[in-house]
Amino acid sequence: MSLINSILLQADAVEAAEKISVLNLASKGGWVMIVLVCLLVLALYISIERYLALNHALKEDSSNFMERIRSFVHQGNIEGARELAKNTDSSIGRMVAKGLSRLGRPLSDIQTAVENEGKLEVAKLEKRVSLVATVASLGPMLGFLGTVTGMVKAFQDMAHAGNNIDIQLLSTGIYEAMVTTIGGLIVGIVAYFLYNLLVNRINKVVMLLEVRSMEFMDLLHEPA
Repeated sequence: MSLINSILLQADAVEAAEKISVLNLASKGGWVMIVLVCLLVLALYISIERYLALNHALKEDSSNFMERIRSFVHQGNIEGARELAKNTDSSIGRMVAKGLSRLGRPLSDIQTAVENEGKLEVAKLEKRVSLVATVASLGPMLGFLGTVTGMVKAFQDMAHAGNNIDIQLLSTGIYEAMVTTIGGLIVGIVAYFLYNLLVNRINKVVMLLEVRSMEFMDLLHEPA
């Protein structure tokens, strides 16, 4: 019976250890974990906001925007084309509107205006994306800092304990060292993935804007 009771007690101890929540584990990482959580929230917020903006820029409008612009231009209804471009809330609409506002000038000037507007639209879409890359780099470094401070704390506890060294005494510093390492790597991996996802979407927007700008310039080169 004593053997059975011992086994049951050990099983209860293992079960209790397994029930340590993520929050309790993270709290053992000290102030570094607070900074890491703030960085993760920042990266997630920026990524979601930018992803939605990029999706909006990539969305192909159901009204066949470029086809309608071409139809207006072929009909000689430049004012109608300008009104359509002005009322289209998209990067492509603003880029075409800039080109239409330059009609009457040399085609090289129109092309320059369209390209400059496209660059401005891309710059707007790239806003704050670099912060996600910063979080991806900063997360692991902060985790390593927490590892160092945790080990320093553990060695300080050992020095103060003298000959009465106990594993329970060292657990605080060791927990901080290990938890912050894991936390830093998680933040870095998540932020790095989000950054590359955003860069991929931005590249698609750039390609789409280039295609639409070429279509618009080809339209202006067509004979009346």
